[in-house]
Amino acid sequence: MALTITRKEKIFEVAGQINATTAGYFKTHFTITLNSSKGLTIDINKVTEIDASGIRALQSIYNDAQSWNKPFHIIGIGSKDIYDEFRSSKVA
Repeated sequence: MALTITRKEKIFEVAGQINATTAGYFKTHFTITLNSSKGLTIDINKVTEIDASGIRALQSIYNDAQSWNKPFHIIGIGSKDIYDEFRSSKVA
């Protein structure tokens, strides 16, 4: 399934797979978006797969948001697991 990104007001809805095939596009799109905005909210409710490449892309965007002091939120099913992964990778 292809990755689609749709903006609904201030939230970006992502549908499909964030994997080795799509992670580069995903990261580039949201890094540019974050750089040109005051913050970023990504809804992952319609994401069917996130592999290690997808987690690394999200981690990179998260790190940029922290470096640039911009709010970054991931909402939807599985978002808590992703934030927990971010925190555990900083401890290790």
